[in-house]
Amino acid sequence: MRQILLLILVIVLVSCAQEKDKKLKVGVYHIELEVQDDEQLAFNFEVTSDDKIKIFNAEEVIDVDQITYKNDSVYVNFSVYEGYFAAAFDGDNLKGNYIKESLDRVVPFYAEYGNNIRFETDEVPTVNFSGIWEMLFTEDDGSTFIARGNFTQKDHKLTGNIRTTTGDYRYLEGVVNGDEAKFSAFDGAHAFLFTAKITNSEMQGAFYSGNHYKSTFTAIQNESYELPHEDSLTYLNEGFEKFEFNFPDASNNMMSLKDERFNNKVVLVQIMGTWCPNCLDESTYFTNYYKENKALGLEIVALAFEYATTKEKAFAGIERLQKRLDIQYPILLAQYGSSDKKEAQEKLPMLNHVLSYPTTIFIDKKGKVRKIHTGFNGPATGEKFLSFQKEFDDFVQLLLAE
Repeated sequence: MRQILLLILVIVLVSCAQEKDKKLKVGVYHIELEVQDDEQLAFNFEVTSDDKIKIFNAEEVIDVDQITYKNDSVYVNFSVYEGYFAAAFDGDNLKGNYIKESLDRVVPFYAEYGNNIRFETDEVPTVNFSGIWEMLFTEDDGSTFIARGNFTQKDHKLTGNIRTTTGDYRYLEGVVNGDEAKFSAFDGAHAFLFTAKITNSEMQGAFYSGNHYKSTFTAIQNESYELPHEDSLTYLNEGFEKFEFNFPDASNNMMSLKDERFNNKVVLVQIMGTWCPNCLDESTYFTNYYKENKALGLEIVALAFEYATTKEKAFAGIERLQKRLDIQYPILLAQYGSSDKKEAQEKLPMLNHVLSYPTTIFIDKKGKVRKIHTGFNGPATGEKFLSFQKEFDDFVQLLLAE
């Protein structure tokens, strides 16, 4: 009896140790986040080793290498963003939550090992979502905003992008099932799901961001449709001739445009947040551009509006972003505890509004505001991103040559 008890104890101890040592299994996973209306936001990721993951959205591949294990749980952090996965093992599968602590947001999810299908289909497509769509979104309070959808459908598969006046919803991927479609994107910061149906040539649908936001939309095909130009939306209020600020860096040194480093320089002021994927796209572009043009007399300074609840957490997010992208221009903390645009505009009263994160102010060598660009259309927008880069470079080089 004593030997049997010892054997049972050994088995229990070995079993517990194996459970605690359990790690992610190499291979593909199908993950579903629970949003509203019993809808599931689906996407796929691949575990390439127990400490590396690849997340897939159409042609976008996001590498994740901040993975930790504790007891029978795994924690996945997403590069520069605050959000993370916390999950327990369910065999080879995972059950847990997508968490943003500063915003008190928790989205349950389940991840199934060995399933590489994003959305299931059981009907042959009877409509075609391909083309340019003029879109109108309506929020719960009745307010609206416009957007431009650009989709490509090949059999069941649907990919594309949606641009608004403040930026784009990045790489969208999904399926067409009969006359309906579902498409999604997950980038570590935002979890987007769109459901849509075409009836009599009109698209109707819903847009979900996590489990905290929903709007509806309608759309008609319009191959010539374009949004208002990004340089026409934000401007200096009457009575203001210059853009000014005075915010601290991580060492609590106050910085303003009166500092010597900006004297007789072309300056780009980036209004942004470390939590913002469009800001990450812009920061990636600015980082490389700054390295190539700093010697010509270019300076960039970023003003961060952070929803992190403390100053220390806000600067930790800024430091994380700077290290990850090797950003060599200063990022100042303009606000923490909220990323509310109305509060941001109060800190920058010379602007008619802060409509978007990011927003970029172009200032010439004499300190005059020459242009304000609202939003950022990143790599997911294809030709729009390419045309932006040329327009941006042409204008900055013009300022540098003055």
